[in-house]
Amino acid sequence: MSEADFTLQRTATSLGGLGGKGSRRPSLPQASRIGPRSPRNERIAARLLEAADLLAGQRANPFRVAAYRRAAEAIARLDRDVGELFAERGRAGLEDALAIGPTLSAAIGQMIKRGRWGFLDRLRRSIDPAQIFQEIPGVGPALARRFHRDLHLDTLEALETATYDGRVQKLPGIGRRRLALLRSGLAAILGLVPRRGRAPAREPPVKVLLDVDDEYRRQAEGGALPTIAPRRFNPSGERWLPILHTARGNWTFTALYSNTARAHELDRVRDWVVLYYRGDGDTEGQCTVVTDTRGPMRGRRVVRGREAECRRVHARAVASPASARSGGE
Repeated sequence: MSEADFTLQRTATSLGGLGGKGSRRPSLPQASRIGPRSPRNERIAARLLEAADLLAGQRANPFRVAAYRRAAEAIARLDRDVGELFAERGRAGLEDALAIGPTLSAAIGQMIKRGRWGFLDRLRRSIDPAQIFQEIPGVGPALARRFHRDLHLDTLEALETATYDGRVQKLPGIGRRRLALLRSGLAAILGLVPRRGRAPAREPPVKVLLDVDDEYRRQAEGGALPTIAPRRFNPSGERWLPILHTARGNWTFTALYSNTARAHELDRVRDWVVLYYRGDGDTEGQCTVVTDTRGPMRGRRVVRGREAECRRVHARAVASPASARSGGE
């Protein structure tokens, strides 16, 4: 079974019944009839289809879902390796050859340069956080589940830290050789992204973040959003966690309540909202919006780490209430 077929099969298994009655597992176009097979083209096309399936199951914008599927088909039918095209002409070449826009060309460029796609990583974690660890050579489903279940890890970056601070070594069966393989596999994936000397990441305006937070909480409380079954802190497998995909200008967002140990401990799960965002190019990140419990901002919604900006936004909203939504009132 090719990696592309395996990825599609795994996606269908993860989605379960999200596709609805009569849904079928998508398949890649027969690109080999046009030109020589390109494993990289197959991998990228499969990942785009996987993202489309996950977004469709979460009732994301259907035009966005269709765009991902069209891009997957265009790549699968390309008569040359998409990486060669990118090396020669960059993102503009991808946009011309595949008839796609800047957001998709940036996503494909990220997969070519880094071997991974941060947006798909987040979508996979929303269904099963352990899936992301299976990107590492030599890590199968059982070990991936142990990383998540026993060590409470959700990201490749968190796993890399755990290989150096002693947590991974405490798991049965992780000896020196296995540990070295894990570290090298993680370095191969993560090491392509320079960690020092990078320009500060561009972030969405606080007013936009508060507006998305407000939209999510209103729709979640009104029962208007699809729900997923998180694997952590959910022994019954209940589909209780609302999820929202939305956009503001060039920014796209995914919003969920914070299903973390700390949020459960403090009984703040349905107050803390995690926003994953993506802009033009490779700009992406996340933040958490909470209700402040003390000081002059008490009772208002604030973005952690950007409290001063939130104060200014709320002050302007009070001065001119018709001009902006407060995000917390």
